[in-house]
Amino acid sequence: MWKQVGEREVGKLKPHSFANRIKSNRISSLQLSNHKEIVSAHRGAVNSLQVDLTDGRYLLAGASDGSAAVYDIQCAARYEGGGLVAKHESIFVVDKQHEQGHKYAVSSAVWYPIDTGLFVTGSFDHYVNVWDTNTTQVVMNFKMPGKVYRTAMSSVAKSHMLIATGTEDVQVRLCDIASGAFTHTLSGHRGKMMVSGSTSNSIPGSQSSFPKARMLHKKAAYGNGTKHTSTTHKNKGSTSQRLHPGMLSSHDRATAHYGAVIGLKVCEDSMYLLSAGSDSRLRLWDIESGCNTLVNFEATRLQTSKGIQLAVTQGSSLVFVPCMSAVKAFDVWSGRTFLTFRGHYENVNCCWFSSQDQELYTGSNDRQILVWSPSRSVHAEVDERGGEALMSTSDQDNWSD
Repeated sequence: MWKQVGEREVGKLKPHSFANRIKSNRISSLQLSNHKEIVSAHRGAVNSLQVDLTDGRYLLAGASDGSAAVYDIQCAARYEGGGLVAKHESIFVVDKQHEQGHKYAVSSAVWYPIDTGLFVTGSFDHYVNVWDTNTTQVVMNFKMPGKVYRTAMSSVAKSHMLIATGTEDVQVRLCDIASGAFTHTLSGHRGKMMVSGSTSNSIPGSQSSFPKARMLHKKAAYGNGTKHTSTTHKNKGSTSQRLHPGMLSSHDRATAHYGAVIGLKVCEDSMYLLSAGSDSRLRLWDIESGCNTLVNFEATRLQTSKGIQLAVTQGSSLVFVPCMSAVKAFDVWSGRTFLTFRGHYENVNCCWFSSQDQELYTGSNDRQILVWSPSRSVHAEVDERGGEALMSTSDQDNWSD
């Protein structure tokens, strides 16, 4: 560490490289936090997590009890254990008791990308609600033809305010916050739908209970109906034997997974797409060519009963995947297991990686939200209430007064 600081001071190490090394070291030391806890306000499985993209301060969570809650992950509500354990409670909760709350499970909760004044929730009650954060009131809602499984928004789009929604219907619908109407209906799947957000100025990718994944190009958002798929269609009437997707047979390129696609995540540069299937396989796709990159991810076991939320690190070097009651971090380019996180008692449904603090947040059927933080090399904690630092013995001198 200090060697790198010295190299940075004399100019041998560039600032960007220095920052990346520090972040990599912090990520490699992630463990269940012993100084930071989220006090869950949910009485059902946690299905969705997202830290806001503007301040990196507010964690939004949606749960199967119909509740959505916001937590301040930087300022604790109280401290325990002699001031060493920070307890982060919910700032507010909207649930079934709220006059405009969802009646059934909240399957997806996302922040409005450029302002924490709005957030969006999707529910099994067939509604997508747009909430005013300050008043906790619904300012707009969209009625869907079936259960809403996932919602997504582009984090960099400047020309539209579209919400992509995946439901049990076979179509992706784009909801416009500005007009309160559906702008586009995108067809292409044969099963219930989920979507995943992208960092490019495009419509998110979509997934289905049918074993295909599709990328919907930004041109489709402007009305010409262009659609790019991650695979090509199988020739009609072909009787060839089904081959492994990685072999990319000219007769069978339509299958991404031998089972439902349960999770999608677009990499930070929007050049690659990660997909997870109920066949317990992970795939890395080149979005431009639609080809499987043939990265051989190590064997794992994924749940098949519901969709999962994947997360990637800044630079997309690692992908965090809920694997039953654990979360595994895989190297995106080699497929090797980098870290395994165990702490939940039931299946993990979602995870979110905060690039600002290099922290991982996970939600599970056990109703808990766990925080995974970099280990602290110096055992010094600051009591923010008193402003005094509790120093470790290694930092104390033996001089007498």
